[in-house]
Amino acid sequence: MFPNMILHFDIGRKKSIVAAQEALKSDQMIFLTTQKNVRDEDPKENGLYSVGILGEVKQILKQTDEMTRVLIEGRCRAEAVEFLDEEGCMRASVRVVDEEDVAASDIKTKALVRKAEDLFAEYISLSPRTSGDLILNFPMDIRAGKVADYIASNISLDFEDKQAVLSEIDPIERINTLISILSKENELLGYEIEIASKLKDSMDKSQKEFFLREQIKVLSNELGSGQDPITESDEYLQKLEKLSLPQEVYKKLKKECENFSKVPSGSSEANIISTYLDTCLELPWNKSSKELFDIAKAKDILEKDHYGLKDVKERILEFLAVRKISNNIKGQIICLAGPPGVGKTSVAKSLAKAMGRKFVRISLGGVNDESEIRGHRKTYIGAMPGRIITALKQIGVNNPLILLDEIDKLACDYRGDPAAALLEVLDPEQNSSFYDRYLEVPFDLSKAFFVTTANDKDNIPSPLYDRMEIIDLYSYSNEEKFQIAKKYLVPKQIKRHGLTARKFKIDDESINELISGYTKEAGVRELERKISALMRKVAKKIVEKTEKSCSITVEKIRELLGPRKFRNEIIDKNEHVGVANGLAWTSVGGEILPIETVLMPGKGDIHLTGSLGDVMRESAQLAVSYARAHSKKLKIKSDFYKNKDIHIHAPEGATPKDGPSAGVTMLTSLISELTNTPVADNVAMTGEITLKGRVIPIGGLKEKSMAAYKSGMKKVLIPMDNVSDLEKLDDAVKKSIEFVPVENVEEVLKHALVSK
Repeated sequence: MFPNMILHFDIGRKKSIVAAQEALKSDQMIFLTTQKNVRDEDPKENGLYSVGILGEVKQILKQTDEMTRVLIEGRCRAEAVEFLDEEGCMRASVRVVDEEDVAASDIKTKALVRKAEDLFAEYISLSPRTSGDLILNFPMDIRAGKVADYIASNISLDFEDKQAVLSEIDPIERINTLISILSKENELLGYEIEIASKLKDSMDKSQKEFFLREQIKVLSNELGSGQDPITESDEYLQKLEKLSLPQEVYKKLKKECENFSKVPSGSSEANIISTYLDTCLELPWNKSSKELFDIAKAKDILEKDHYGLKDVKERILEFLAVRKISNNIKGQIICLAGPPGVGKTSVAKSLAKAMGRKFVRISLGGVNDESEIRGHRKTYIGAMPGRIITALKQIGVNNPLILLDEIDKLACDYRGDPAAALLEVLDPEQNSSFYDRYLEVPFDLSKAFFVTTANDKDNIPSPLYDRMEIIDLYSYSNEEKFQIAKKYLVPKQIKRHGLTARKFKIDDESINELISGYTKEAGVRELERKISALMRKVAKKIVEKTEKSCSITVEKIRELLGPRKFRNEIIDKNEHVGVANGLAWTSVGGEILPIETVLMPGKGDIHLTGSLGDVMRESAQLAVSYARAHSKKLKIKSDFYKNKDIHIHAPEGATPKDGPSAGVTMLTSLISELTNTPVADNVAMTGEITLKGRVIPIGGLKEKSMAAYKSGMKKVLIPMDNVSDLEKLDDAVKKSIEFVPVENVEEVLKHALVSK
């Protein structure tokens, strides 16, 4: 700080803050001096310059708990006579320095002032960070000392040089000191401009973007080293030469290596190129794992890992057989479709093991950004390849089995359609040159084997559906769940929980109790959780030494897990009027869907309840219209709709229901109520109806038949066109249930209504 200056700055030391506060409380006067060593946190008397500035504290503003901003106006030079390091702050006895400034009246002083002014103007012209307004604000009162103070306070100098100017009391000596310092500073600035000029002359148009690196080279030459900075570009080129890449890819990566050698190390552009090259050179362009074509071994693996699933295993073995004969087969995109917990992901893992391929899973559930598949351009902040390329980089081979999990749960919004991006991945005519935005070069995906999974086939985007072979995995029957639990789940959980077959025993009846009383699902995921819960409770008893081992019985299950969560799905054995048993498909398997109808005095209104969707509401309207149109044939009053309100209800109203397959059930329930004829209690039905009374086919027959089997039904009415689906049903179901194909409503009513 110099005299006649107003300066605000931050102070953080406790002593300094206290000193400023003490000054503000008294006469506002404070002595400012510079410490000799800037790293000294607690300078003493010998660490401070004796000459400083006597100033007036104008304002103190607390910024944070550790930082305070002060505003001080410098008055005059002062010299510390004695420093007193008292508790709380430092004090000093100071002597005000009497300055007798010299006006530029004589020739010598005038020459010195003019020289200083010229050097200052030259400094401003050479220094791009200094404002030209400083010349306009030059002191009108031309005095040597004041000119020196003004110039020294407005240029960037080391604090030692500024202190040298401040400590010089004599105005003439002060301006001489400033002239000497300013001359050296201008010379240094001129030298920097000269280096920049040399750089500019040595660079052509194509090299301007690499200005910083060239500057380093020129500086290095000036210093005499004559060596270029060390880069990683040679290492990248060596790695590139070792890879046998397609010509297009090779040219692109070689160009990036050349660019990397020209940018300065540590710059943002260098980091972008380095990350890009690391990613590209680590990709398995030509690295493949050895495939297995041993059909017998693959069959053993599939049988060992999974119970049942005959169609799935047969399809996998067929694929392996074709691969063994011909290596040119392409386009084998398999979609495993089925409810949760039936083993879609584990089947894909077993398939990878049977083929001798590495396995990688990519979850697509909730993906709504196209860049998740195609990647981001490398110029973006945080850019990275898409999930497909990232998976290949992690797995290290170009022919893994890639599981695209939950392909039916893809989303779409303003960020693009990921399903459209997957077309290029799953289309055998395109994936040999898959283009990832980050790589900017094509990558061959044709060697990878893609398997997808879905819970609901209807939610798979149609262009993707067209490119995949659908293999259905249906709900497990109770017998299948029993075998899976006994052969796979129980041994697996015993090993996972550190138990042994001697410490944990469970009989067949108890397994069946878990299946029927504590789970309600299409797969076995919840069943495995219940088995795990039993083992945790047994492990706790063993650790507490209350039991050495445990044999699980039905009573023990209820003691450990509480009462049954689900009742047996046995329907009411009483025959009711207006109640018909339908069959519904859900994501966790099939269910019995009873439909109830009642007639009430009214004006012919139709009430539909039970959280029904639009399609089911239309089915109800169809049923009423059919009854009105065929009232004579059905032997019901033709004007029933005029003085009666019809209320159709599907129980469990909190559960949304929709679909056309409840048409025959709604019609049967309505006709039963109108004719006062009960519906057979052991008959279930499914099928869509038309206005003319035809019964047309439906989907999900296997799940629906399983629900009828669990509920103790003896007869199930199905559309005639669904007869071919009976081959897929479980043998136990076909033995227990009589499936009756029907073509029209008359046949449905004949089998469903109880003859009077």
